[in-house]
Amino acid sequence: MSHVVLLGDSIFDNAAYVPDRPPVIEQVRRGLPLGWKATLVAVDGHMVEDISTQLGRVPGTATHLILNVGGNDALSASSLLREPVATVGDALTTIAEAISEFRTAYIEMLRLVLNLGKPTCVCTIYDAVPVISGAERAALAGFNDVISRAAVTAGVPVVELRVVCNSADDYSPLSPIEPSVTGGAKIADAICRMLAAHDFTTRRTAVWV
Repeated sequence: MSHVVLLGDSIFDNAAYVPDRPPVIEQVRRGLPLGWKATLVAVDGHMVEDISTQLGRVPGTATHLILNVGGNDALSASSLLREPVATVGDALTTIAEAISEFRTAYIEMLRLVLNLGKPTCVCTIYDAVPVISGAERAALAGFNDVISRAAVTAGVPVVELRVVCNSADDYSPLSPIEPSVTGGAKIADAICRMLAAHDFTTRRTAVWV
């Protein structure tokens, strides 16, 4: 039996933001082929540094890992955008330092995930959230660059959530940084199509939307 495990943050652990509606994990289960299983170990609020604790809860029967993390790291760093600086260059340098720290942490985290020896897919951080500013969206591009480059280096597929969740309806009215039922369905569909079609034996990166 194939067994998919979702690691990461509230993009997967979104039940609290879609009350009385199916969360992402249930939508994934509905989209998987007959006989497949899906388990949620992602935790709302978790950051890159927390993934090591989630790995201890990955079932031994897991056959595929889907990783979505980094949004809370970017959110934590967003306070830098309110710091006073003398020039645009100074501002970009400050953002670059935060991205560099994220790069180091993300690469090490992904190494730990891949050490489990399971076919793995990573997700980018969506950026069509209705409440984020243009400056936040621009800075977020640097965090997504880290994820994309790490995926290419590791030879793992990417679910490109910036393209998948591109409408205001994709975000929960209870918390606009979380996926709604509509957005969750789109995320689940992209994951299920990737699992059905990607050849993990090639160690080649492919982008799924």
